[in-house]
Amino acid sequence: MGRVEDRIAVVTGAANGLGRAIALRLAEEGARLALGDIEAAGLERTVSDITKSGGQAFGVVGDVTEEAPATRLIDDAVARYGRLDILVNNVGGSRSARIWEMTAEQWDFVIRLNLRSAFLCTRAAVRHMMPQRSGRIVCLSSGAREGTPWTAYYQGGANYSAAKAGIHGFIRDVALELAEYNIAVNAIAPGPIDTERAGPNLKTLNATVEYSPNRMTPLRRLGQPIEIANAVLFLVSDEASYITGVTLQATGGR
Repeated sequence: MGRVEDRIAVVTGAANGLGRAIALRLAEEGARLALGDIEAAGLERTVSDITKSGGQAFGVVGDVTEEAPATRLIDDAVARYGRLDILVNNVGGSRSARIWEMTAEQWDFVIRLNLRSAFLCTRAAVRHMMPQRSGRIVCLSSGAREGTPWTAYYQGGANYSAAKAGIHGFIRDVALELAEYNIAVNAIAPGPIDTERAGPNLKTLNATVEYSPNRMTPLRRLGQPIEIANAVLFLVSDEASYITGVTLQATGGR
């Protein structure tokens, strides 16, 4: 038996990177999955890899920063599987710029992508979790919520740091709201992770600047997506049954 055997999980942003790694790891441990992303080809690849390995998964293409697609993803999961046990709000991203150069559009885009998506999917999910009086929700925050030296010094990223700090505040309040329904709400704060998108830039910084990810991270290396996926698995498993309202650092000690 897997650690989340036969539990129904929704993972957003599952086409690549951390979302893909999380989806694959939950599937390995027995979860049945509904996966969301705006990238149809990548989403189909994740679904295919799970089903070829004997797991159950389907994809829903849509932009979960919009109400209708976010609700559809959650409702389709319940329609297909009959219930919802786990939600992983992984959708996020940044548009880096120094604060004196950042446009209002860049600020709004990043806040919307990281925070609005988590709000909409969580709101839709808890409407199903509350009647069954159980559930697990994990949101992806970031070590950047405390400020990230290599981003701040060389690229700028106040919008992303603010959004990920917002995730921490979001899960703290929602955990309190939902405690009486036995719904645990937590976050993971990854450090610099070697994903397809972030990895090349992080490696360039490691090779070229003083305040680089490897130099500023005590473990002196980039994290791997599977390490974040394992942390998510822990928080949605029975092993974390007395943990709620926590942002778990997975930052290599930074």
